[in-house]
Amino acid sequence: MERRFDNKVAVVTGGSRGIGAAVAERLAAEGASVAIGYRANQEAADAVVAALTSGGGRAIAVQADVLHASQTGRLMDAAVAEFGRLDVLVCCAGIEHFGPLGELTRADFDRVLGINAGGQLFAVQHAVRHMRPGGRIVLTSSVSASRAIFHHTLYAAGKAAVEAMVLNLAAELGLRGITINAVAPGGTATDMAAENGDNYPHPELNLSLDAWLRTHTSLRRLGEPKEIAAAYAFLASDDASYLTGRTLAADGGYL
Repeated sequence: MERRFDNKVAVVTGGSRGIGAAVAERLAAEGASVAIGYRANQEAADAVVAALTSGGGRAIAVQADVLHASQTGRLMDAAVAEFGRLDVLVCCAGIEHFGPLGELTRADFDRVLGINAGGQLFAVQHAVRHMRPGGRIVLTSSVSASRAIFHHTLYAAGKAAVEAMVLNLAAELGLRGITINAVAPGGTATDMAAENGDNYPHPELNLSLDAWLRTHTSLRRLGEPKEIAAAYAFLASDDASYLTGRTLAADGGYL
């Protein structure tokens, strides 16, 4: 495997599981020192760190709930204190949400948008305090931002906001030589998909998630976290030095 991140330091929010853990593993495999942010599951975060360090990498886990900007700032500061710099930010922390319009509450809105959109925005704000020209930021959108999914309004709104933030922050951060992009994953084989996957097909279709994917994606299957992580690694690398403000769909070819 290439070593595109030798001598670089990355922060991965939501790095204790799913796509975030796969991203942390990919960046470490290519030479990065990695600080993993996690909200509550220290055991899972420690397991990822153990896997990375057992292969000769450098990694730490830092508790930080991205709903609270001060904790996100502490995560960035901890990465710099441990490794001396910050070159890459990847935001993977997020929550799923399904619910009909009549049952949505202000608390739902504040939590879902606060984590999925605000959590990423303020992670960027705190990360760029430490970044030099050449810094790379990769946020997480979703194919739900551009596809109608039944009862998925809040989640989709948060992810659409991410794409708008990336587009607009690119101009501001470009003045500092920092790129910012996003990945929009499709269905991916994570614990979140296992818990929520059957909510994606419209209820009147009476389809399982697997059956729905066979008719709605060119590759006819869920993606693997490591496949999605490859898209993040590309955007975080110097191979993407002239890409900014863009959202890359990693969705198996939605039809």
